[in-house]
Amino acid sequence: MKKWILLILVYVSVQTAGFAQNLSVKEKTEAYINSYKEIAIEEMLRTGVPASIKLAQGILESQFGESPLAKNANNHFGIKCKTEWTGEKTYQDDDAKGECFRVYPSAEQSYRDHSDFLKTRPHYSFLFKLEPTDITGWAYGLKRAGYATSSTYPEKLLRVIEDYKLHQYTMLALAIKENRNAPVPVTTSPPITTTTAVKAEVLNKEEEAGNKQNKTQEIVKVREEEVKTAPIQAVKEEMADKSEDTVVPEKKAEPTPEKKPSPYPEGVFTINHTKAIYAREGTSLLALAHRYDISLSKLFDFNELPESDILDADHLLFIEKKQKRGASDLHEVTAGETLHEISQKEGIRLESLLEYNKLKKDSQLSAGQKLYLRSPAEIKNGVVKAKTKNTK
Repeated sequence: MKKWILLILVYVSVQTAGFAQNLSVKEKTEAYINSYKEIAIEEMLRTGVPASIKLAQGILESQFGESPLAKNANNHFGIKCKTEWTGEKTYQDDDAKGECFRVYPSAEQSYRDHSDFLKTRPHYSFLFKLEPTDITGWAYGLKRAGYATSSTYPEKLLRVIEDYKLHQYTMLALAIKENRNAPVPVTTSPPITTTTAVKAEVLNKEEEAGNKQNKTQEIVKVREEEVKTAPIQAVKEEMADKSEDTVVPEKKAEPTPEKKPSPYPEGVFTINHTKAIYAREGTSLLALAHRYDISLSKLFDFNELPESDILDADHLLFIEKKQKRGASDLHEVTAGETLHEISQKEGIRLESLLEYNKLKKDSQLSAGQKLYLRSPAEIKNGVVKAKTKNTK
């Protein structure tokens, strides 16, 4: 009898394993997403790491949960021990032989540690200045900060996000965050626990009726359909109308600062025969470099900019090397203009502007001052003008 039971168990195990092996990569990836989308959303709300980026990294780093590191160590993001790690460790070959990796008690703990890993390290700090919807900036920023050695890591992340529509989980987290930030009513009634826009259901499950020793599990499921179809404003209206005793404190609407109209056209345009764009404050320079197929170092070089990650103000940027000579002979300085601003407005290299006018980078300018945009000798002899006339 025992032999028959053993044979049946072996048969069931083989069939189950065979079924798992027959699943396609797409099916395995979708199953992985369904397992970890809630924790990805929770972590975005807690730390700001976009849910779409986290899920895509988890899929790639853990091979949708089937890598040895994910199976044996619950490490879904390939995070190595580092000096501060005091938890359990495991060793396996990676960039070098026998590298130390962190071991977690659960996959969820791996997801939380991944957030803290990014949030607390200075070389990742620039990522958190990006919008959570700027997945291109995040993908290329992770590569630049040294998260992965693969040169195609950003493209792989973006492809996974696109193929499996992971962006929806970032948007869902943003909707939940907006709902949480809605005005809270002051009332003596029992607290409102549900809304028409975002609703969390807490389902208490017990394995068996007679087994009272098992702990009750709390599973929070977010109704994505409701978030997609109901406006967040409905939450505020329901909360305001819920009770006659409810008093919603009035909050003066803060005037939203209007964006200044761009002084330049949308998209790519030319200044002094050189391609340029106008980028807004908060734009990722790394994302711009990727979009226009140039290296980040060249973008800095073309515009004589110090290395940075995010634009701290609206900027005129060139995506080609500027000309040595200006389109006209002279530029008249206006109040407050700097040499760098003039070089950008005129599409002329800063070094040439300094050379023509015998100035230094920190030279002070005065309103009405006239600066050469071409060699004074050439202007005097009319050489450049003659050349310009003949090329038309």
